[in-house]
Amino acid sequence: MIYVVIGFLWLSICLYVILGGADFGAGIVELFTKKKNRPKTKVIMYESIAPVWEANHMWLIIAIVILFVGFPEVYTTLSTYLHIPLVLMLIGIIARGTAFTFRHYDAVKDDWQKVYTQIFYFSSLLTPFFLGLIAAATISRSINPNADNFLDLYIFSWLNWFGIAVGLFTIAICAYLASIFALRETIDRLELGLMIKKSKQTMIFVVITGGLVFFTAYLSDIPLLMWVFSKPLGIMATLFATICLVLILRAMNNQKLLPVRALAGFQVVMILVAATYQHNPNIILFGNGEHLSLLEHVAAPKTISALGWALMLGSVFILPFLFYLMISFSKQRKSN
Repeated sequence: MIYVVIGFLWLSICLYVILGGADFGAGIVELFTKKKNRPKTKVIMYESIAPVWEANHMWLIIAIVILFVGFPEVYTTLSTYLHIPLVLMLIGIIARGTAFTFRHYDAVKDDWQKVYTQIFYFSSLLTPFFLGLIAAATISRSINPNADNFLDLYIFSWLNWFGIAVGLFTIAICAYLASIFALRETIDRLELGLMIKKSKQTMIFVVITGGLVFFTAYLSDIPLLMWVFSKPLGIMATLFATICLVLILRAMNNQKLLPVRALAGFQVVMILVAATYQHNPNIILFGNGEHLSLLEHVAAPKTISALGWALMLGSVFILPFLFYLMISFSKQRKSN
């Protein structure tokens, strides 16, 4: 049953990165759009995230619950040493959701709309940045339980050049997903051309920040190149991600956009596999050479069994209705 729980944890993280990433990316793409094109981009982005807006943070909640119930030592470690970026990330999620709601549904249209828009922009930018910092801290051995001062324990455990690079890479991935997801929401050639241009720009941003991640990993003595390319699985995952990039470019150039969302989602999964498979099931690597493992540092067998059954039964009810929600939003878009 432990593998069922780990599978659901991995699935929830992947879906949050893909769907939540596209959600955050909508604000990022709009922020970095010329002012004259922002109104059009705003409408396109709104339509593209509508199917997942109501449910994307469900995946984050599921991941947190799995860690809290099934892997309490992992949960405690994350919430202790990384409490600052976690709180900032959660503040960003709340601020972004609030700003998005008032921005679109406030009954009074006044100067506060500008405030809501700025909050939406910068919370969309900073939230995935802190998510990247947190992810980087778990594998960079920057968390050192033996440290004897506040800065080393709670600041430099996540604030370092590698973490910043991963944060920027996460921003790039979110913007890339949002622009790719928005391609099928365009209604004319002008909109399609605008979003294709944005998609290609974000592709370049992903490649540049990805290179920055490897460079800062090298400077920080993090064996990221070895993790990714030392075994066939990492090489295959990287190859598949590259092939997806080529196929997406070809689809955009031929304006055949049906497979682009699936290709982008699969591409991100391959990136996650390449970056994490080598040290799994070790989920946190400490600076003192120790680690926390999803197989070793686990709750009692009865707890894992109950959690596994709850996740399987819950998915029977959640996933079909989530799929129905997405279909309903898509039909509503077409009818309008």
